[in-house]
Amino acid sequence: MFKPTVALCRQLTLGLLKPDLCANPIAVSQIQKRIREANFEVVETKDLVWTKSEAEKFYSEHEGKFFFERLVGYMTSGPFQALILSKDNAIKDWRSLIGPTHPVRASINAPDTLRSIYGLTDTRNSFHGSDSDETAKREIEIFFPEFDVEQWRTKEKKDSSS
Repeated sequence: MFKPTVALCRQLTLGLLKPDLCANPIAVSQIQKRIREANFEVVETKDLVWTKSEAEKFYSEHEGKFFFERLVGYMTSGPFQALILSKDNAIKDWRSLIGPTHPVRASINAPDTLRSIYGLTDTRNSFHGSDSDETAKREIEIFFPEFDVEQWRTKEKKDSSS
């Protein structure tokens, strides 16, 4: 059966390596290795330390939930790293690599995932991944305001067609 070839545009996603990970350089190195092994391109990285107001703004959708203050405290507890990752199906593949939100559930249902290995609790789960193209674009713009997602997509389309 003949299947037409369609040029796929690589997808972008935002990944966060949260403060507990960044306090352990060996863990960060091991995670970077897993990212490469999963064939992600690391387009950009940035090391950050958040203020309380920055964390509250990013997680504003969770304001009023029982874990909000814990999450804000966790994300302001030390340096963390933001990454722009790219590959075909980047959002799905990154979320699959990091695993379920709850590390205990991850250790049972997805023991090879990063949250299973490195996650501590449901709040201190060590990673973040965008859940859609729209969310990825918005989150990338928050962490990398100098990065032009649309310009990158245009260049990717041009590169994939040549």
